[in-house]
Amino acid sequence: MSKSGSPAPRVRDALAPTGKLRVGLNIGGPTHVICDSASGAMKGVGFDLGTELAKRLGVPIEPVMYASIGQLVDGGRAPEWDIAFVGIDPQRELFLDFTGCHLELEVGYLLPAGSPIAGFSGVDQAGVRIAVPQKGHADIILSRALKKATLLRGAGIGGAAELLGAGKANVLSANKANLFELAQKMPGARVLDGRIGTEQLAMAIPKGRDDGLAYARQFVEEAKSDGLVTAAIERVGLRGAV
Repeated sequence: MSKSGSPAPRVRDALAPTGKLRVGLNIGGPTHVICDSASGAMKGVGFDLGTELAKRLGVPIEPVMYASIGQLVDGGRAPEWDIAFVGIDPQRELFLDFTGCHLELEVGYLLPAGSPIAGFSGVDQAGVRIAVPQKGHADIILSRALKKATLLRGAGIGGAAELLGAGKANVLSANKANLFELAQKMPGARVLDGRIGTEQLAMAIPKGRDDGLAYARQFVEEAKSDGLVTAAIERVGLRGAV
């Protein structure tokens, strides 16, 4: 198969049926997109890869922004977007097709300043309230694994962070890329060493776009081997990758 730079018309029509590549992005996360408040400039692994794919398809990119990962994933049912970069999960595979994984992230815990919790063993205890982005990977993992602690679901990473900041939650759990990003804005906050699991991110495409799947999958493999993923990670300063 040739390099993914010259798609056949049927591939372009499958991946960008409106004439634009609509890229679903979760605002504020380095795995998706971070917007500069002053200039409006955008960067992030998903945004950078979507920009490159649009370039190769010869169409404009159209970012489709969501405040939470749950809203983004649900947007793939309509579909409101053509591609997105989200965690692979069996429930999502019912209505989305996935490429190979382009990024694997640790999922862990963030503690606010002054937290008495010393380590992982102190989290899953009676009376501890853990905030998670609703329908995010931490929600999926902890919904199955928690024995004593209580799970609180916020609207995206911002909503989960609000629960922590308001004192309604004692701990925040998400992928570490988001946790390290938050910790920079919360004096005294710390990300615990260790992980509760990992999240494998891949390009997701609404089902029914079979003519574009092989091209998309090859693009992701090239993005890894050619250093595009690494460059996107470094440009946004992402931490927490495995």
